[in-house]
Amino acid sequence: MSQVEIRLPKMGESVTEATITNWLKGVGDSIEMDEPLVEVATDKVDNELPSEVSGTVTKILFDQDEVAQVGDVIAIISTDGDVAVENKSAAQNTPEEVKEVSASVESAVESVSTGTASEMDKNGPSGKFYSPLVRSIASKENISMEELESIDGSGQNGRVTKKDVLGYLENRANGTAPAASKTETSTAISESNSHSKPASAPKAKSVPSMPGDEIVEMDRMRKMISEHMVSSKQTSPHVTSFVEADVTNIWNWRNKIKAEFKAREGENFTFTPIFVQAVAQAIKDFPKINISVDGDKIIQRRDINIGMAAALPSGNLIVPVIKQADRLNLYGLAKKVNELANNARDGKLTSDDIQGGTYTLTNVGTFGNVMGTPIINQPQVAIMATGAIRKVPAVIETPEGDFIGIRYKMFLSHSYDHRVVDGALGGMFVKRVAEYLEGFDPETKL
Repeated sequence: MSQVEIRLPKMGESVTEATITNWLKGVGDSIEMDEPLVEVATDKVDNELPSEVSGTVTKILFDQDEVAQVGDVIAIISTDGDVAVENKSAAQNTPEEVKEVSASVESAVESVSTGTASEMDKNGPSGKFYSPLVRSIASKENISMEELESIDGSGQNGRVTKKDVLGYLENRANGTAPAASKTETSTAISESNSHSKPASAPKAKSVPSMPGDEIVEMDRMRKMISEHMVSSKQTSPHVTSFVEADVTNIWNWRNKIKAEFKAREGENFTFTPIFVQAVAQAIKDFPKINISVDGDKIIQRRDINIGMAAALPSGNLIVPVIKQADRLNLYGLAKKVNELANNARDGKLTSDDIQGGTYTLTNVGTFGNVMGTPIINQPQVAIMATGAIRKVPAVIETPEGDFIGIRYKMFLSHSYDHRVVDGALGGMFVKRVAEYLEGFDPETKL
């Protein structure tokens, strides 16, 4: 019988796990190649995963709402139509893993597969994140948080994976696992703090309800956004610089061309493409804004991929990415901005649409806000918010002297990671963006 393992693919930069939200096929169902098999959700986007082969679904290894790690086998498809019913816990491992794991390990994996809950905190004292799968195995096998903290993680940023825990269990059974004493744990935590790892978030106190209150459960997307924002504030010391820009030329030019553009292209021309173009130009002038931090290393990005915050029908926000924004002219940027915004509203964004960003732009002016202090979209190191464009009195300098006139102005708010972006660089960057906006050519053609 020929069987094909379907693994959870990598679905974006920094995405290491996904929640199984809905199986579109069940055991015994036939499926064609590229036919949707399962719906999954990450902290960035929901997605359908297609089948890699044609055949019959023989095993489903993760239940709905369970979390799988990138690379985990989530289902098995038989290409010759035979359906074999096997123990779920054994099937969750590759044949090589099944041969190696002890009965204790098999029991631990089975507990995860059947949804055994773990009371462990998802963040350890050192700030390490532990996935639901790891915490469930630890709970089943009575692995303490101190022991988890002592395990060297092989995942991204030192994250402890299922493989690491299973290896630790085997070593412990053989008497070769290192003892995790309180002294060693304290030392590890101290060393972790010395390397500027983020501290774990304090547990929020329970808030009592009052008469007339309505209790509304957060949806999955809101929970993930919440965790992402808290993690960003813990990771990066945020500093924000503000600059006011005179965008009168842009305002008048857009009013002049927007009707023609609408008639010709069948879509609106917004201010966003102009803002994206100015940011891309400024990044080329200050490439040290276009970086990420990996431990004590700085990654200098080659491509300028600008994310733009877009609203979802639910009211939540998502950040689709304009790849190589510096290589697009204003017309190309306008078409790409509209395409991504429409796909976000229609729920048609793909995983590729929301990954690979190196800098983010958010327009708080659409809500009538004059300015904001945006939170960095990790693993980037900076983000800019554009405020509402307002008609204000301003001093206008001319060869004949100064006078008061009416101008269209807006504030730019630039938040940046003070670990790697100093105030001078952060301030000069946002000032350069303002200069590009103020120097916009009113004779620009689309």
